[in-house]
Amino acid sequence: MKTKYIIYTALALLVAYLVYNKFFSKAAKESAAAQAGGKSGKKKNGPVNVNIMIVKDTAVNNIIDVTGSIDANEKVSLVSQTAGNITGIYFNEGSKVQKGQLLVKVYNQDLEASLQQNQYQVTLAKQVEYRNKVLLQKEAISQEEYDTSLTSLNSLKAAADVIKAQIARTEIRAPFSGTIGLRNVSPGSYLSPAAPIAQLVNIDPAKITFSVPERYLTILGVGSKIRFNTESSRENFTGTVYAIEPSIDVNSRTITVRAKAPNPKGLLTAGSFAKINLTLDQIPKTILLPTEAVIPDLKSSIVYVAHNGVAVSRPVKTDLRTDTRIQIIDGLKPGDSVVVSGLIQMRPKVPLKINKVIK
Repeated sequence: MKTKYIIYTALALLVAYLVYNKFFSKAAKESAAAQAGGKSGKKKNGPVNVNIMIVKDTAVNNIIDVTGSIDANEKVSLVSQTAGNITGIYFNEGSKVQKGQLLVKVYNQDLEASLQQNQYQVTLAKQVEYRNKVLLQKEAISQEEYDTSLTSLNSLKAAADVIKAQIARTEIRAPFSGTIGLRNVSPGSYLSPAAPIAQLVNIDPAKITFSVPERYLTILGVGSKIRFNTESSRENFTGTVYAIEPSIDVNSRTITVRAKAPNPKGLLTAGSFAKINLTLDQIPKTILLPTEAVIPDLKSSIVYVAHNGVAVSRPVKTDLRTDTRIQIIDGLKPGDSVVVSGLIQMRPKVPLKINKVIK
């Protein structure tokens, strides 16, 4: 029993010695201090690996991206000016028609008969007027009698013009060349005035209508070029500005612009949505940085510049933006070394280790 207690006591002393030697001895304390000092020094004093870009002047096109809509060059809903039964339809839905082509005819036989009757009367009145003219020259009749025959002839001619105008109203013709849409009438049906017959569209060239901010009014003009694309086609299209609204929208502070684009293949459809790339002018000398190098701040924006091996924050003013770059108009000069990577770790006076220089 006594031997058992001696063994337990010896084991307890051995465990106590091992614990002391591991955590509380002088060597253990020195090792822990060295490790802590190493970590602290690495976090505080270790340089950050970065890439830098040498600032230089660059020429850049002043391009803005806006959205707009595609409209037909000419578009009209065909209607009749007179009432009557349709006696003929002379177009196919979705077909091309030429200006002046007869599209629909309304019953007009009564008018044709009236015109024919009038022509007989005109012929007779011409003969009477001619005879009276000869007699007047021979002084066989008075001037009054001749004037009466001449007035009768002119009245009949005027009546003929009225009948011809009424007949013209019974014929619906294409006011311009284009593509005709779906018809809303059938042969034999009764056509009322202003009832829609079909829609006629001319979309070559196509009109592109869009709005731009007021600030670009002075550098945008007739003749400016645009590039655009649509959801329905993978092709890129070009157009030319031909008209600008003379007043600015007071709510959006934008101005409406309209351009024309050739559409010989019919790939552009009226009502489509257009994504427009508008080139306004070219800036010959300016500074462009990658967008990720510019850090938004409360009052402005900042970049970090490498100077004497450490990071220095520099407030900058920005202007134009693209998908990948941003224009710096103040705060940098050519030759500055701007940090373009490792920005999460950037702080003023952080030591830097430059891995790559972008020129």
